[in-house]
Amino acid sequence: MTTDSPPMPAPIAAWHALAEARDPAALDALLAEECVFRSPAVHTPQPGKALTTAYLTAALVVLGPTLRYVEEWYAADSAVLEFEAEVDGLSVHGVDMIRWDDTGRITSFTVMVRPHKGLEALMGAMLVELTRS
Repeated sequence: MTTDSPPMPAPIAAWHALAEARDPAALDALLAEECVFRSPAVHTPQPGKALTTAYLTAALVVLGPTLRYVEEWYAADSAVLEFEAEVDGLSVHGVDMIRWDDTGRITSFTVMVRPHKGLEALMGAMLVELTRS
């Protein structure tokens, strides 16, 4: 017996389209000004649309070519997206926890990654991408 999946929320559909196209230009319309990014590599939350855009843009470059979402769970104003990717030959497994406001703009984007070696590879690749001029 199968059950119907709930419909994909509009902000998640927009995120999937953006991630598939690897087009960070679409982040401007998707992120709220007060968006906060939480990284597994940075101890403190990174506040603001500009920082969130920088991190997500770098992630699209680093993870984008191999990023694959494997499971998703939705609530009224949030979702958890489980993903797999490869960085420098190492498997990365993680979740994106995303919250949005009543206008459909993302207000919080939290990433958790495992295993430790995959996280280390991701941190190194993200540092390179974030420091490009």
